Amino acid sequence: MKCRRCGKQAEVELRSHHAAFCRDCFFIFFRRQVERAIKRWRMFKPQDRILVAISGGKDSLSLWDILLNMGYKATGLYIDLKIDGFSEKAKEKVEKFAQERKSDLIIVDLEKEGIPIPKIIHYSGKEPCSICGQIKRYYFNRMAYEKNFHVLATGHNLDDETTRLLANLLRWQMTYLIDQAPVLPPTYRFVKKVKPLYRLGEYEIAAYAFLKNIDYFAYRCPFSKGATFLKYKEYIAYIEYKFPGTKLDFYEGFLKKLRPLLQPLQRQSANTFHLCPECGYPTLAPQCSICRLKAEMKK
Repeated sequence: MKCRRCGKQAEVELRSHHAAFCRDCFFIFFRRQVERAIKRWRMFKPQDRILVAISGGKDSLSLWDILLNMGYKATGLYIDLKIDGFSEKAKEKVEKFAQERKSDLIIVDLEKEGIPIPKIIHYSGKEPCSICGQIKRYYFNRMAYEKNFHVLATGHNLDDETTRLLANLLRWQMTYLIDQAPVLPPTYRFVKKVKPLYRLGEYEIAAYAFLKNIDYFAYRCPFSKGATFLKYKEYIAYIEYKFPGTKLDFYEGFLKKLRPLLQPLQRQSANTFHLCPECGYPTLAPQCSICRLKAEMKK
C-alpha cells in the first residue's frame, strides 16, 4: 500500500479517510487535524498559557506532545488518584515524559488532599467513575484558575465525544447536549476548556504515540470495570468498523446541524454561583461538593 501524499510505502491505513500514509506524512496529517480543530474553534492563541490535563495514557500525552511540538506554552497537570498498582505507574510515565521534554508539570496528590479514590469509593459507596470524574474536574478547574492559565486542554478524542453524544441522545440529556462541544467558553471562575483531539480517533492517536515512541501507561483503571460508558464505546467502535467514517460524520453532523438549534437554550447564568466558604471554588450549593466530601471523610 502506497502513501496517498508522497507515494512511499505506507505505514498507517486510515479507513475512515480512505487513505494510507507513510510515517512522516501521517505526522503531517495528524498535526493538520489538530491545527484545524484549533483554528475552527479559536481554541487558543500562540501566546496563551495552556494547562493540559494528563492521565499518563496515550491521548493526554500525545496531546501534550503535539502542542509542545507546535510551539505552545503547555504545562501538564497530573492528579495522583492513589490507586494501588495503577496511579504510581502512570505517574512515572508522566514524570518521565515531562523530564525528557523539559516541560513543567503540576502534580496534585489526593492522599494529601484527604480524598484518595480507593477510600472515597469504599466509604462513600458512590459510583467510582462518577466520583472520580467529579474530583478530577474540580482540580482541573481550580488549578487552571488559581495558577493563571488561559486555557484548560483535555485529551478527549473522537471516540470519547461520539460515545458521550450517543449516551446523551439516548437519554435526551438536554443540559449535557447543550454543553457538548470542542470548546466551553470561560465563565465566572472557570477558564476556557478545549479538546484539540476531537477530530482524531483512538486508532490514529495510538498510531501517533507508537510512531513517536511516546512511553504511555496503557492499562485501564481497575475501578472502571463494567462502566456503561465503555459499553457504548464498544458499540460505536463496532459501527465504525462496519461503516468507516461514521464517527466523524456523526459528531460533525451534531456540531453543524443540531448544536446551533440548542444554543438559544442558555446555560445557567453565572451570577447564580457563589464561592465555597472553605476553598473558594464556584458552587451553587452552600458548600462545594469536594469540601463536603472532605468533611465526610474526616468523620
